Parts: sequence; structure tokens; C-alpha cells
Amino acid sequence: MSDTRAQRTSGTAARRTTPEETGWGDFVVFGGVMLMLAGAFHAIAGFTALFKDTYYLVPSSNMVVNVNYTGWGWAHLVIGAAAIAAGIGVMTGLMWARVLGVVVAAVSAVVNLVFLPAYPLWAMLVIAFDLLIIYALIAHGREAVAR
Repeated sequence: MSDTRAQRTSGTAARRTTPEETGWGDFVVFGGVMLMLAGAFHAIAGFTALFKDTYYLVPSSNMVVNVNYTGWGWAHLVIGAAAIAAGIGVMTGLMWARVLGVVVAAVSAVVNLVFLPAYPLWAMLVIAFDLLIIYALIAHGREAVAR
């Protein structure tokens, strides 16, 4: 009888040390999907800046940072590629991908804040996505590990 009780006690202790699974683990998956979507938005903005720079509302000389639209296009493409790669990593549950995702989302928010005069609605949409991504990956990252 004592062996069975010891086994039950050790089994209960083992279950208490593992993180409890909650519904927030799915929010991390949502963050990964949003990261890939934000990366696609960056790629669209990057290709637009590279191939049709007259599309934007102001000339590049009126931007906060005086860089031509070709430079902005390459910056958006690099951030977009990093965001898509981090999003794929987040979907597979990799810790380094969550860290990269937070860094990419923070850089993306700053870049879009500076890019705001060129295309305000688009930049505000991506900044909102970035804030959701940061919240999902930081606040609920442990629940993804429990899955």
C-alpha cells in the first residue's frame, strides 16, 4: 500500500512542476500568424517603394529621416523577411524565434512611426499589429512552451 501512495504522491508532484496549459497558448500562435502577416505587409510596402515611389503621399525629402524610397524599400523588405522567418519559428515553438519576433516587431513599430508621413493608415495598421505581436509573445510565451 505504501508503494502505491508514494507513486501517487510523486506523480502529483511531477504534474505540479510542469506549467499548466491554458487557452493563452493559442494567443502565441496568433502572434506568430500576425508576425507573418506584418512581414507580408512590410514586403508589400518595400516592393511599392522600390517599383512605384510616386505612390506615397509625400516625397522622400519630406520624411522625418531623409532617405530615398529605394532605401525605405530595402529596409521594409529586410524587416518583412525577418518577420516572416520569426513567425514561422514562433509557429514551431522555438524560443529564439519568440525573442527575434519581439525584436523585429519593436524595430518594425519604430520604422513605421518614422514612415508615418508617407502612408499614414498603412503605417498605423502595422504599428497596431506590432503591439499585438509584442504582447502575445512576451505575456503569454510560457503557455506556448507548455503545449
